[in-house]
Amino acid sequence: MLSEKRINEFQLNILTWYRLNKRDFPWRKTTDPYAILVSEIMLQQTQAVRVVPYYEKFMKKFPTLEDLASAKNTEVLKIWSGLGFNNRAIRLKEIAKTIQNEYGSAFPKQIDQLLDLKGIGTYTAAAVLAFAFNKKVAVIDTNIRRVLIHELHLSENISQKHLSEIALSVVPKGKSRIWHNALMDYGALNATAKLTNIKSKSKHSKFIGSDREVRGKILKFLLEKKKVTKASLVEFFIHKNIEEIINKMKSDGLLSEKRGFITINK
Repeated sequence: MLSEKRINEFQLNILTWYRLNKRDFPWRKTTDPYAILVSEIMLQQTQAVRVVPYYEKFMKKFPTLEDLASAKNTEVLKIWSGLGFNNRAIRLKEIAKTIQNEYGSAFPKQIDQLLDLKGIGTYTAAAVLAFAFNKKVAVIDTNIRRVLIHELHLSENISQKHLSEIALSVVPKGKSRIWHNALMDYGALNATAKLTNIKSKSKHSKFIGSDREVRGKILKFLLEKKKVTKASLVEFFIHKNIEEIINKMKSDGLLSEKRGFITINK
């Protein structure tokens, strides 16, 4: 583990840089766990600057957890349309319903409670605890991983368990929220992948021509047409996996088929 001196130097370097270079995002102006969760789900596999207008529009339409929990899927998808990975929107709504029904709308504050919510993984749970409740946890995304490896001279092959232990040990007391924002910005703007030559463990698949692009187009089409036959979808969207995509969207709970017509699942 790191010496106290090395930890203090690291903290001072990151926080000093952050005071001069921090980015401004709307979700950083709130500690509402619901708003934080919305931002974290939106930020999955999507650049922060692109998320901003969608986040602001979403929070205006669904300002509270109860508003989202009672919304129709079509309403949620209409606001989400264009952001991609549309199943995230439905998953977010289902999380809101679960919190409303099982916790009386009181947002869970324990890691195990958050992880029990379908659709919330280790990173998202930790992010909510840090940014909403300022709890001392290890939040490790691609940027933070790169910063820790580069600034602390760690091996790129370090195990996730060991990295998490180190990440937790360097969180300044009482400053988890600002610390993790600082690490994210430092990684995004200063210790970039290009400058550090540290490769990301996750890989983003090509969007153009992908199943994801077709899924988005199908939802946009159905938001306009309300309902269509499966045959017309297959004919309209010429894609080698079109029937498989439609069936997957049905199994994901995005679409329903009744009496020969396909609609967005309400």
